Amino acid sequence: MTRKMWLSAAVFGVALVSAGASAQTKWDLPGAYPAGNFHTKNMVQFAEDVKKMSGGKLEITVHPGASLFKAPEIKRAVQTGQVQIGEVLMVNIENEIPTFGADGVPFLATSVPDAAKLWKAQKPVIDKKLADQGMMALYVVPWPPQGIYSKKDINTVQDLKGVKWRAYSPATSRIAELVQAQPVTIQVAELAQALATGVVDTMMTSGATGRDSKVWESLTHYYDTQAWLPKNMVFASVDAFKKLDAATQKAVLDAAAVAEKRGWDVSVVESESAKADLAKNGMKVQPPSPALKEGLQKIGATMIEEWVKKTGADGAAIVDAYKKM
Repeated sequence: MTRKMWLSAAVFGVALVSAGASAQTKWDLPGAYPAGNFHTKNMVQFAEDVKKMSGGKLEITVHPGASLFKAPEIKRAVQTGQVQIGEVLMVNIENEIPTFGADGVPFLATSVPDAAKLWKAQKPVIDKKLADQGMMALYVVPWPPQGIYSKKDINTVQDLKGVKWRAYSPATSRIAELVQAQPVTIQVAELAQALATGVVDTMMTSGATGRDSKVWESLTHYYDTQAWLPKNMVFASVDAFKKLDAATQKAVLDAAAVAEKRGWDVSVVESESAKADLAKNGMKVQPPSPALKEGLQKIGATMIEEWVKKTGADGAAIVDAYKKM
């Protein structure tokens, strides 16, 4: 082989390597929850589906447990292009975009079918808000219904006065104010330590989060109040999405549709299995007393009214559309 032929072959080889490298796009997907959580497992399966459906053109790496960005930082990371895709608990965005908090309003939607209706009513507003910031929703999955964890009997809302209450969203902070508890902002990645050190001793969250955090090591009671079903959203940068070819875009959307259905189905199963695990580990799992339920429903009515007032026409449209379904 002459030197000229060798150089031509070498250049051709480099071109092939470059073409192969450019044919695959890599995205990072930061999440806030542990690797064993059902939301995270669903994201990992979503990433695997995208890779398969795109023929390997798009590879998504999931970073669980707030290992890449802390929960409050993830939306901003996607918005500013630090990552292409992310996962957020929607109610955590409520201070910035109030309509994200619809599924965190107590006793507005208290079952999986109602949560699905609420999302259908909420989605057009959310899609527009995200588009205004250069982002797009891919899929949402609800948590199991929220209950109250404590280390003492809670028979009425008055029993919550003065407790150290874990707050993780505007809604949970407002509940603390209404029951005269002491709100302490704790994200899920720090929850186990906060419980172990007594920073918080009462909270309202799902059975799944309680199991993930092994709350039975610090708390003793779980009241299945079925207060609301907050949703996690996996969303992407519109710019990053548009850089994909049409077939890969379709792969992302198709995999997202599958992930959404799978996630909702798993959430129903998780609700019952998590409560069973709490009981198996010694927690007293029970429904709320009639007095506690009545007190919480009054708080819910107050918060629904406040939320609609805060969100204006958008919030009223969501609630009206939901109630008509």
